[in-house]
Amino acid sequence: VLLFECDIHMKIKTIKRDSMNLIKLLAIAALTLSVSTFGSDFIIPVKKETKDIAISLRDKAKVNDSAYEILKSLTTEVGARHPGTPGEIAGIEWGVKKFKELGFDKVYTEDVKMNGWVRSVETAEILTPSYQKMVITALGRSKSTDKNGLEAEIVHFKSYADLEKAADGSLKGKIAFISYRMERFIDGSGYGPANISRSKGHELAAKKGAEAIMIRSIGTDDHRNPHTGGTNVKMGYTLIPAVALSNPDADQLVRLIDYGHTPKIRLNIQTKDLGPIVTKNVIGEITGRELPNEVVVIGGHLDSWDLGTGAVDDGAGVALGMATGAFIKQNTKIRPRRTIRVILWAAEELGLIGARAYAKARQEDGTIANHVIGSESDFGAGPIYGLRSSVNVSPNAIHVVDTMASLMGELGISRRSGDTSGGPDMIPLSALGVPALQLMQDGTDYFDLHHTPDDTFDKINPEHMRQNLAAWTVFTFIAAEWPGSFK
Repeated sequence: VLLFECDIHMKIKTIKRDSMNLIKLLAIAALTLSVSTFGSDFIIPVKKETKDIAISLRDKAKVNDSAYEILKSLTTEVGARHPGTPGEIAGIEWGVKKFKELGFDKVYTEDVKMNGWVRSVETAEILTPSYQKMVITALGRSKSTDKNGLEAEIVHFKSYADLEKAADGSLKGKIAFISYRMERFIDGSGYGPANISRSKGHELAAKKGAEAIMIRSIGTDDHRNPHTGGTNVKMGYTLIPAVALSNPDADQLVRLIDYGHTPKIRLNIQTKDLGPIVTKNVIGEITGRELPNEVVVIGGHLDSWDLGTGAVDDGAGVALGMATGAFIKQNTKIRPRRTIRVILWAAEELGLIGARAYAKARQEDGTIANHVIGSESDFGAGPIYGLRSSVNVSPNAIHVVDTMASLMGELGISRRSGDTSGGPDMIPLSALGVPALQLMQDGTDYFDLHHTPDDTFDKINPEHMRQNLAAWTVFTFIAAEWPGSFK
């Protein structure tokens, strides 16, 4: 800066009273010095007008039931939406029609290629020492047993780590049984430690020689509802049949073992690989008034498991994304600066298949840079209590997230620390550098319902849906209206 100022002084001496040139030179010097001094620390505030509109939207959303009604329609008129089934096709058609009914400016679908898989027969019973039918469900992409089923003694392991300690080949002719119990937390942090048994247990049990694997359902309930879920298999089948049994039935087996018995069970599951199929991401947009090519991404995954009707996982996220976009358009005099893109992702349950396809397509066509910020609602329909930003949100944009949180304070939401990908379907986008926010929901009872027959509309609290809509509206509107960069 000192060298620059000396250079300016020398140039001023040669101007010889040319006032116009002097004014121009000083202006350039001032601009250069300003950029040199502030550089990337320059902060664009959130205008009072933007905050006032966000507050107005928030207060209107607090008494609006549009998200609740959209979810009612999806779970009632469509129901379960498992990939490769008529329900999934109906869900895609419903999504396109509903986007248009809600007044979105642009509605379209994008093909997603995958391998389909469905279940049919699922039975299990304890044969000895005491007879009892058990309630089970096949895990995603599980292999079938023989048509007549499988009879074998179980070998008990308290955790995946304990199964790792077993000698290779030592479980020949046996069924591996992992009884790990998931812990209940508001943020669902007990899910990860339990999930490895579901995801990779079949591989490990096969390595140990087992004929099949059973796991205690990954859930926090005590109902006789088994929790299904995906494995790490993308195509074909698991190496051996893989099932989850209801938590009370798992407890029954543990008690028998504690009494010194070695239970023998009969297991029969029949599944089918549908081969290559095509599903679809369904997308609706509210076009931005000034920067239509820049997009704020919100939404949820349209597919669900086949056991219930996918109300909390993830019909609620679908409904909130659709309702948020429509609500902002219907309740603002001028639409936001950027485009709001609501994505109903396909085939999340079988491995983020729709999300990965979407991110890959944007990377290939060069539009990934147009994604300003994003977030997904995929943790049920409980109330939101916190707002968290990813580490790739620019320091110059943190004040915007703080502003959002302050406006959400009236909803019982506070600013939280930590990192986030913005939700499961945001993971591929976040990995490509797209900034993300997480609207943190109370998931204390989410895993009572997750992936079970109990995931139905009657579990939804309309007051919580209104609070969610208000929070999502604040985030989405400010993100689409603020002119600065979140990157």
